Amino acid sequence: MTDDSSSRLVERFFHLSENGTSVRTEVLAGVTTFLTMAYIIFVQPAVLAAAGMDPGAVLVATCLASAIGTLLMATLANYPIGVAPAMGHNFFFAFTVVVAGGTPWQTAVGSVAIAGSIFILTAGIGLRERVMTAVPEAIKHAIGAGIGLLIALIGFEWSGIIVDAPGTLVTLGSLGSPPVLLAIGTLAVMAILWARGVRGALLFGMMASTLVALATGLTRYEGIVAAPPSIAPTFLQLDILSALRPDLISVTFVFFLLALFDSIGTLIGVASRIGVVRNGTIPRARQALMADAIGTVAGAALGTSTVTAYVESSTGVAAGGRTGLASVVTAALFLLAIFFHPLVRMIGGGYAVGNQVVLYPIVAPALILVGVMMMQSVRDIRWDDATDAIPAFLTMAVMPLAVSITDGIAFGFISLVVLKAATGRARDVAPLSWVFAAVFLLRYVMGLR
Repeated sequence: MTDDSSSRLVERFFHLSENGTSVRTEVLAGVTTFLTMAYIIFVQPAVLAAAGMDPGAVLVATCLASAIGTLLMATLANYPIGVAPAMGHNFFFAFTVVVAGGTPWQTAVGSVAIAGSIFILTAGIGLRERVMTAVPEAIKHAIGAGIGLLIALIGFEWSGIIVDAPGTLVTLGSLGSPPVLLAIGTLAVMAILWARGVRGALLFGMMASTLVALATGLTRYEGIVAAPPSIAPTFLQLDILSALRPDLISVTFVFFLLALFDSIGTLIGVASRIGVVRNGTIPRARQALMADAIGTVAGAALGTSTVTAYVESSTGVAAGGRTGLASVVTAALFLLAIFFHPLVRMIGGGYAVGNQVVLYPIVAPALILVGVMMMQSVRDIRWDDATDAIPAFLTMAVMPLAVSITDGIAFGFISLVVLKAATGRARDVAPLSWVFAAVFLLRYVMGLR
């Protein structure tokens, strides 16, 4: 195939001229999006390792699922949006469902697959739209912020800045110890780069921190490129039958709810930056949501947590990305990243400090700043209305304190319904919200966690 025919094929498929862009611009946008998303490659294996999963297999599953979801976004929706395992979902998976809930990770992956399948199967009947409408605005905004607080808390603990303390739960750690100093320095570099508008600030901060860690002996050189690790420890290990147990219905519901919020919220935000929103509607929205859902099911089969559209894609849009060609470039880079797993081990590996405590001074600061990013939604909560403010606060506070996204959402729904009803505003609550509150309350009454 000649260069001219290849160019015509790309033009015909992605409509570059119609969208006012070019191949060069789309390639730059795809690379930019990847740089801002790439931290998930280092964070995801460390997070799911806490659930007992093989880090090497998780790395491969994460990169493959990201490539699949992003390619689907390119071909089905023609949007410059990257797709990868979602921050927040992975912590719910590892710490709430597996570590705190005692659920085997194979069962948790089964719940992820079920949630994604529901997303796909209900595409034509409007269930997603009904659920999205039924959830009160205060709870929607509080969920993102609460997850951000939980992620930040774990980031502080993984960095050693905060440690467990009998009687007061937590306190400041040994700030002068080498790994903690490295974490604080990494956080400072990332924060400065981010504040100066540098794209890929988290990634560049981790790279700089790795060089310091190598120089000071906090990590050891393991190489840069090698053959990919085996995906066998996680591939097709999902246990769907166990995930269908009644006590795990709320887990699957939360996976579905989080995917719904993240997908729609990111799609609206990025589509607005592209300039394609017309009269409140987004062209090819259903196809974009389908890319997320199929990517989630594929990711579960491969062995990773829920994948969703990344708001970091807006950096690629800012670089000029307007079509799915940018997403093709991003997907290709995720595939290429599989061969850099020795580098991932150096960056995402833990540093033992005794008493079975392992710190992650290179990746932990990224979690703290992700928490900062997720706090932005609190500005949209009506703090002058107690029937919104109290449920929103409970949602945000319970998540990190109970290390449970499910319990945070439950406290939010139950308290909102009670307060609205007690103040004569029961009609302000959608019927499905009453159902959700009743289900969560029944869960506590029956002692199901």
